[in-house]
Amino acid sequence: MTASSASSDLSGVSGLPGPPGTVAPARRATEQTDESGDSGLLAALLDGMDAALAAFAADGTVTHWNHEAERILGWTTTEAVGRTGLTGWAVRKEDAAGIEAALAAAMRSPGRQVHEFALLTKDGRRVLLRTQSSAVRGPGGRVVGVYCAFSEVHTQLDLERSVALAEALFEDASWGVVLIDADLRPAVVNAHAGRILGVGRTALLGRPLGELLAQGVEELECALQHVLAEGAPPATTELWVTLRSEGAEFPRRCWRSGFVRLATPLAEEPVPLGVAWLFQDVTATKRAEQESSLLRFRARQLHRAGRAAAECPDPVEAAAVHLDFALAGFADHGLVDLATTPLPAPYGAVAEDEAYDACDTGDGAAAAGGTGIPPGGAPGADAGPGTRHGGPQLVRTLASPAGVPGPAERLPATGIPVPYAPRHPVFQAYERRGSVRTGAGPASPEGWAAARHWPDGTVHGLCVALRSRGRTLGVATFLRTPARRPFDRADADYAEEVAARIAAALDLAGAAALGGARSAHCR
Repeated sequence: MTASSASSDLSGVSGLPGPPGTVAPARRATEQTDESGDSGLLAALLDGMDAALAAFAADGTVTHWNHEAERILGWTTTEAVGRTGLTGWAVRKEDAAGIEAALAAAMRSPGRQVHEFALLTKDGRRVLLRTQSSAVRGPGGRVVGVYCAFSEVHTQLDLERSVALAEALFEDASWGVVLIDADLRPAVVNAHAGRILGVGRTALLGRPLGELLAQGVEELECALQHVLAEGAPPATTELWVTLRSEGAEFPRRCWRSGFVRLATPLAEEPVPLGVAWLFQDVTATKRAEQESSLLRFRARQLHRAGRAAAECPDPVEAAAVHLDFALAGFADHGLVDLATTPLPAPYGAVAEDEAYDACDTGDGAAAAGGTGIPPGGAPGADAGPGTRHGGPQLVRTLASPAGVPGPAERLPATGIPVPYAPRHPVFQAYERRGSVRTGAGPASPEGWAAARHWPDGTVHGLCVALRSRGRTLGVATFLRTPARRPFDRADADYAEEVAARIAAALDLAGAAALGGARSAHCR
């Protein structure tokens, strides 16, 4: 609004001092001050815009040219404002007709028109720009000009790619993406992350991470705080977590995670907005790697145990070597109990209906002194119905030291059986000719190990039958403390392999003892 227009609009208004058709000097000064303030505000807004802007009057004269337009094209506001059109200085003559037609069309059309123009910089370079043009209307809706906001095409494409990437990450990404705010609470969750976490996308928003994770929340929050303070780490990290809603067989999950610190681009200095947490569930891969590594380690242990046992002149000592190598990384304690049997009768004297895989409870007629084999000769020889009714009598032969590290010890051959309860796991393993797993459970009642005649502090047990030449010689027991996980099927397979080697060595020791006893009997 100019001063003359204001004067004409206000002429004849009643109540104003001064002659009719004029404006009082004080009122005119006020309007000029307001007009000057509006012009300054408009100039500040134009210069503070992130986009370049040029405005043209109806006759094509440049009326506005902000600092961003000066930055892109190099023409200053003083050089640009007042020129008629862009031809000859900001546009090549070959391109002028198309640009002028597009601006004229924008003046006649409602809404904004989007075009791509090639303009000239002050140093003569051509720059491809993406423009948005719209008509400028004055009082009464009459078109008085057109404005044109523009930016470099590659900058616009970068922005569009960023927006498209953000939308794709939060909709179609195969990685979980969670935006964590500065208070370490989820702000945005994508669809894949919602499926991994097992909750809805909106149900996570604003909730503490501790309500989502039962284990691993400390490690995750520590990583997030580090990223907020120091920036993104140079490589991904693997976090083992447990969801509170997890009910699967293996509740612990492994998430391969990457972190990116987010900062606002609108501030002069970076202000952290939060952290973008990208993760992928690699539990199956990590478990396969762990199982493969464990199998390789156990295979090496079996190989080393075989080499070491081959150098032992005493078969019982070789059995103890096998037990020692098996305990490494597998169990905290190891026990070997052998079944007591009498000396066998002469060849052909066994009745056909006698139990083949049973042990008599008798004391036997002779002792295998110095071999570590229970009195009565070879362990596990076929005998009477003792196993069917009361279970075998098991004598402790080998045991690892309790409380202190050290090799397995061969115990004196006292012939006194261990007072196991009737339904003890060792009897179950003996009767099944296989392995039996047991545990104290989550409660871990006091005295659980002592009641089973196992070392104090053990809460997981694995009993394996010692089988050799179609006979059960006894039972090997492997025990774990609460620091280790319970035994699983893979552990049972490994224990059965170790038990077979121990049984072969003890069977050899029994055969040697039996041969010496027979020689003494014949003499």
